[in-house]
This record gives sequence, C-alpha cells and structure tokens, in this order.
Amino acid sequence: MKILVTGSNGQLGRALTRSLAAHELVLRDLPELDVAEPRAVAALLDAESPDQVVNAAAYTAVDAAESDGEGAFRGNVTAPRVLAEATAARRIPIVHVSTDYVFDGETERPYVESDAPSPRTVYGHTKLAGEEAVRAANPEHFVVRTAWLYSTGGSNFALTMLGAAERGSVRVVDDQIGSPTYAAHLADGIAQLIGRTDWGTVHMANRGQTTWYGLTRALYAELGLDCEVAPCTTDEFPRPAERPRYSALATEREPAILLPPWEEGVRDFASDLRAARAAGTP
Repeated sequence: MKILVTGSNGQLGRALTRSLAAHELVLRDLPELDVAEPRAVAALLDAESPDQVVNAAAYTAVDAAESDGEGAFRGNVTAPRVLAEATAARRIPIVHVSTDYVFDGETERPYVESDAPSPRTVYGHTKLAGEEAVRAANPEHFVVRTAWLYSTGGSNFALTMLGAAERGSVRVVDDQIGSPTYAAHLADGIAQLIGRTDWGTVHMANRGQTTWYGLTRALYAELGLDCEVAPCTTDEFPRPAERPRYSALATEREPAILLPPWEEGVRDFASDLRAARAAGTP
C-alpha cells in the first residue's frame, strides 16, 4: 500500500516511518509541504495517488498557542480540514492524530471515545475543531487521540527531564495524571489501523496512568541516573495554558488496539536511546 505521511520530521512522523516500513511511503513536512495550502495538497495527492494518508502534522506548542491563536488554528484546524477535503474528493482514507487535551480533566476514570470533549485551552479547542473538520469532510477517517507523547528525538518532556538530571535534583508536578505514550508504540498502533474500515475515533495511548513525577522517577531509574526527584503541585509551576488534572485515556472500541503499559514504553525508550547514542545518531 502507498501511504502519505505528513509531519514526517516530527517525533511521531519519524516513528511512523519505521512502523510503516512494509508499505511504500511518501514522506512530507515543512517547508516541502504546507498542509494548510489547498493547491499544494491537491497537487501532491494527484502526483502520488496514495492509498492512505496519515496526518501527523500539527501545531503542538501548547503554551504558545495561548497567544498565537492564529497559528494554532492554521496548524490544527485549517490544515486537517484541507487534507480531509482533498482526500475525500479522491476517496482516500485518512488517519488524523489528536490529543487528550480535548478533555477538561475533571473525570475520575480514563476517558473513552464516547466521552464528551470540553477543552480549556486554545490548543485543545483547535485540536477538537480539527477533529470535527476531519469528521465532517471525509467519512473514511480515523481520529486517533493520544496523550503525553515522547520519543528519543525532537523536543519532549522525557528528553527535557534527562537534560535536567544534570542539576542533581529536580522538582516535578505530581498532581496531573495521564497516560505517557512512547511514540514508537503509538506508531505501531496506528500501523494496525491501515486497511481497517471501522471508521471513527480511537483512543490510543500506553496503558495505565501516572503523574509527571512518576514518569520522571521511572525514566531516571531505567537509565540509572542519580538525580533526586521531589514532587510539587501544578500551582507551584504556573503555565500559560491550563493542563488537565486528569487525562488518562482508555478505549471502548472493538476490536481494540491496546498499546503496552506505560512502564514498558519507558523501558523501550531507554533501550532505543542507548542504541541511538551508541550509534551516534540524534
């Protein structure tokens, strides 16, 4: 199968390149392709004629979005709408990646696909609007919601905390609960959607839940880092964008695609990071 992956230089895009390696891949990212430009998208689809599109492109700067609503809207609403409309016109299925931030975080149990979204941030509002644009434009779609994504490359919480370990002690928020998800595991899960036609919304995150503090402790333990980790509250580290207090994800879909437990994600991240450093790759 021929698959177009947009956002191919991002942490999920790079993981998808490996997980979808059995297919013929067309990889595109900025500046080569601006997904928000209808003519560019149409020209690419006509030239390549992919059988499937996986959209991993997004505006992901959660805090910056609070003061850059226009940029967030372009990346998270306009771009997926353009892609969904163009693929629908050519009868091409689309997989679009979204986020746990579409929820308000006021539940006491993991969110499933039928729970009503209620975002509280600009980022969350634009991601929800992007979901709705995809659903409205292309009936042959999967909207994949994930959470707390990290990988061995790019900019993410795990790599930030590994750098912070050099200080010898860190304080990490312990009152936000979510589902840390290793990008390689998410990419493997998305690969399982290729060829399926039970369209709709799918929650896909590493199973289980923890806090940012719990994730940091697990990362340091797995990598053998000697750094003291102290818990703190969200109020002690105010951010422009409000974070959900609780945003763990689970699925009610059948047949379910279940990713490994989050602890296994940490172990695989550590193993892959060691391998990348030994090979001298970023």
